Order: sequence, then C-alpha cells, then structure tokens
Amino acid sequence: MKADQTTPWFEALMRDGFCIIPDLLPQSVLCGLTNDLADAFANTPFGQGHFYGFRTKRFGSLLKRSRHAADLVMEPTILALADAVLGPACDTIQLNVAQAIAVHPGERQQFPHRDHDMWPGLKGPHEYLLNVIWPLDRFTQHNGATRIYPGSHRVLSADHSCMSDPVCAACPPGSAICFLGSTLHGAGANTSQDVRRAVVIGYSLGWLKPYENLWLAYPPAIARNFPPELAALAGYAQHRPNLGNFEGQCPSVLLGREVSVPLGAIDALRPDQAAMIAAFAHSQVTRP
Repeated sequence: MKADQTTPWFEALMRDGFCIIPDLLPQSVLCGLTNDLADAFANTPFGQGHFYGFRTKRFGSLLKRSRHAADLVMEPTILALADAVLGPACDTIQLNVAQAIAVHPGERQQFPHRDHDMWPGLKGPHEYLLNVIWPLDRFTQHNGATRIYPGSHRVLSADHSCMSDPVCAACPPGSAICFLGSTLHGAGANTSQDVRRAVVIGYSLGWLKPYENLWLAYPPAIARNFPPELAALAGYAQHRPNLGNFEGQCPSVLLGREVSVPLGAIDALRPDQAAMIAAFAHSQVTRP
C-alpha cells in the first residue's frame, strides 16, 4: 500500500492508540485459516490463571499450522504500519507473537493491561510493539470483543480509574484491530452462547526478546520453507550490532544448508559504528 494510503491509519494509531481497518483480508484466507486451526482449537486445553483466563484457549506456532497464517503476518498495510511505528527505534522489526485465541462462553472480562509491560524498564520515548487482532468470528459487545481505552497510550499512570471509558472493538472477520503496545486494553466478558475466535499477530522492536520463542516455534527445518522476508521476521535475521547471531553470523545461514563446518564471526554493525571502529582501526595501523 502506498504511503499516502497508510498515513490515515498511522495518524489514528498515534492519536488514539488504536485503529480498526475494515476489509483488509479476503474471506477465503480467513476460512482456510479457520479450517486449518479447527483441530487445535478443539484439542487445546483451557488456560490457567486470572490473566490468561480459565475459559480461554491459546496456542501459537501458527506459521507451521497453516499456510494462510503467512498472509496475516505479511499483509502489506500492516507491515507498513509496523515499520512506521517501530522503525525509528530499531534496525529491523520482528514477529513478537502469532497466536490463536478462543474466548468461550462464561469467560470473565480480562484485566486491562498494556502489552509493552511484558518488558521491564521505563517507557515513553518510543513504542515497543504493534499488535493486530484478526477476528475469525464477528466481534460483538456480548461475545468478548476486545475493549480498548482510547488515548491511554499517552497516560503513564498505572491507575486505570483515571482512564476514559473503553470502546468495544466490534467488527467482522476481515477487519484488522491494530493497537500500540502502550495502549490499555483487554478482552471483554463472553456473556453469549458462542465462542469468540481470533488470531493475534504482534510485531516488536528487533532487539527485544520476543513473547513467543521463535526459534523453538520455527526451527531451521521449518523456516527453510519460508520466503526470506517471512523467515527474517520469524527470527532468522541479525539486528545490528551483532544481536541474535549464530556463531557470529546472521542466523539465516542455517536456512540454506546444514552447517557442518566451523563459522567465523563477521561484523554486523550500524553505519555509525562501522565508521567509528574503522577510524580507530586505521589509527592503530598508522600510529608510529
């Protein structure tokens, strides 16, 4: 999508902390994904804990469960938004999570939270995360649709009582519910008789430890079948300087072949670092 088409959604994200983009995926993709995940939805046990919920099911590793999951992860409009939100604070973005969630009847309202709080430390100068919820069933006020607190990304207080009332992210499948890692939100209570299913795709700064352990979810034998751009998002990319390396090299070396010989470490530096270190090395050579 062209930049001028993405701009209104980016502006809404930065103004309100969220946006809902309609009709972003064809129903054929969603139907194929739903069919592929049917057994996992049926067989996955309910969670345990007041945060995850006792009437909610969750499972990850979606990129190896369905070929349609890649259509969600690589959706061009969403990737453009993720780059716009996160790009100023990192060299490359990464997949933080690809998780399916089913909120069953009787589930209570989830604790309102900010997803960036999974990482400790002071927040404020930049965003850590962009999350996208893709409904597989229509989201309604009664079946547990996500509740989002507009403008909460601009409030650092942990006191939720000072927030404005949340809005219900009611929308049909095909829509993309996008919100910042700093935006207060939580699943609503499911007071209906229907299961509310969705997929959450999250993108984070490439230098953070991701929520989902990508290398266990997608080991080299799996990731070799991904397109290069998808493999990079799924952990097979080095973040300068030298973060996430394998034997001193980009972990993408594992995608082309089995590594059976020793590897030598190769610098992976930002341009400013490379220039500074090269100047220092040159001074050592020329020093009398």
